[in-house]
Amino acid sequence: MACLLVSLTVLHLGTLAMLLIATLEKSWWIWADSEISDLWYNCYHDNVTNTWLCAATNESDWLQSVQALMVLSVVFSSISFLVFLGQLFTMSRGALFYFTGLCQAFAGFTDFAACLIFTFHRKEILNDSRDLSRGRFGYCFILAWLCVPLLLVSSVLYIHLRKKQ
Repeated sequence: MACLLVSLTVLHLGTLAMLLIATLEKSWWIWADSEISDLWYNCYHDNVTNTWLCAATNESDWLQSVQALMVLSVVFSSISFLVFLGQLFTMSRGALFYFTGLCQAFAGFTDFAACLIFTFHRKEILNDSRDLSRGRFGYCFILAWLCVPLLLVSSVLYIHLRKKQ
């Protein structure tokens, strides 16, 4: 039982860290090795000064939806972890972690919706006249997709987890 609790806690914290990286880092779409876009900024590498120069993204309704859903996913996962810690110490013996699992499932569904919106509406989100075939998805987008099954699996594990002591 202790091994399952530790494993589930590590899975939850790892997924939460991956969600934070996917939401805050600058690599959702890569145009070239010297130009990237994310949920918040469009950046390009200046070879003269050897620095990244960033400007705020052009706001679109689709982009704001993705931003809000990713932030909600982080919030739900954080609340889920805090509730889990509270339930671990206050819940009666034999009870199930329903609320923790429900919050984690909401985090998974909001992350899933954000990834789907970005996948199917990237032309409107990126708001660029360039050909999208010249770009590719970045590692933050891949991390966000990777978090979806991890969040949903951990939510199922929380729902079936029963407090023994």
